Amino acid sequence: MINISKLYCGSASGSDPLRYGHGHSQPRGMARVKRPIVVWNITKRCNLKCVHCYTDSTECLAEGELSTQECRTVLDDLAKFEVPAVLFSGGEPTTRKDLFDLAGYATDKGLRLTLSTNGTLISESIAATIKKIGFTYVGISLDGIGETNDRFRGVEGAFKRAVAGIRHCKAVEQRVGLRMTLTDHNIDQLEGIFDFVEAEGIDRICFYHLVYSGRGGRIRDNDLTLKRTRHAVEYICDRTKQILQSGRNVEVLTVDNHVDGPFVLEKLRREGSPRVKAVEDLLLRNGGAVSSSGVGIGNIDFVGNVHPDQFWMHYTLGNVRHRPFSEIWQDESEPLLAGLRNRGKKVHGRCRGCRFWDMCGGALRVRADLALGDPWAPDPACYLTDEEIKPR
Repeated sequence: MINISKLYCGSASGSDPLRYGHGHSQPRGMARVKRPIVVWNITKRCNLKCVHCYTDSTECLAEGELSTQECRTVLDDLAKFEVPAVLFSGGEPTTRKDLFDLAGYATDKGLRLTLSTNGTLISESIAATIKKIGFTYVGISLDGIGETNDRFRGVEGAFKRAVAGIRHCKAVEQRVGLRMTLTDHNIDQLEGIFDFVEAEGIDRICFYHLVYSGRGGRIRDNDLTLKRTRHAVEYICDRTKQILQSGRNVEVLTVDNHVDGPFVLEKLRREGSPRVKAVEDLLLRNGGAVSSSGVGIGNIDFVGNVHPDQFWMHYTLGNVRHRPFSEIWQDESEPLLAGLRNRGKKVHGRCRGCRFWDMCGGALRVRADLALGDPWAPDPACYLTDEEIKPR
């Protein structure tokens, strides 16, 4: 994640220690093995039909989904392994009948929980339960305003019900934010989404770059061009600054393209900002993608398969029914896992000579794999020019 509020505007947030809390002392391209934030797709079942769904979820349960007891065993392991956070996702996690039993079990174990949901099933009572159990954050997806969101989500009325879910969470003082995936289906909705954030008093929003996994691969042709991506990130920076200057404390992030960090840095440099050196230090401390997939982010899917992140569903590191997640995660004899933790020796092409490598880390390896069949090829979503990335 690239924290626009922090990097571009200098605003502090509670999640800063997770991103900037460690020094950047590892060799170029080599990641320090650490406990990952675990994205757990606890069900494939979903009540919507989103065009970009990376799990290709449907209204039916996946065959062989983990049982309640198997999930508890996984939570025991994650707690003992001392992972920094667990994110329950799906499908739509609130369709799972034992969700709150599992969540309560997790918080009793001391695990820090977040919930990734489409929000359409969050009633007043469910919002109250979420708050009572102790979820630290609820991320609700909106991919446009009104009919635009409904077309993107594949179900009429999804926007109205998601907005109700947001308001139910806010009514019980549950921390809640928005998530939006940027495509040419909805890029014209950026202004409207920011207006919505301001009108509803929402304090966090994440803008995701499209990843070509699941149904996301079917709409690859609807991904933003590199030029339009630049314009979108530029607008996100400028609008964030306007909101913060108005006195609102909003955390704005971009996700799944680490090149956004160098882009923000160079935007500050062009503008003559006195914060250039401080932002450069933060980006180096974070390390970009070097600290992400297979290092600081891991995934468990609905049947217990472990992946380097939630978009690597086509590549499995092991299964929690056969070995604990902690054991799978520390097994560096696994070639992809080892490669992701020492990617500087593997990534090639324009990434290899890029002057921003230590801040970006080659961006999203899974997008290169899905688009080009080579996990070590340059990320095709890199929108910096050859002139911008050459050493100076």
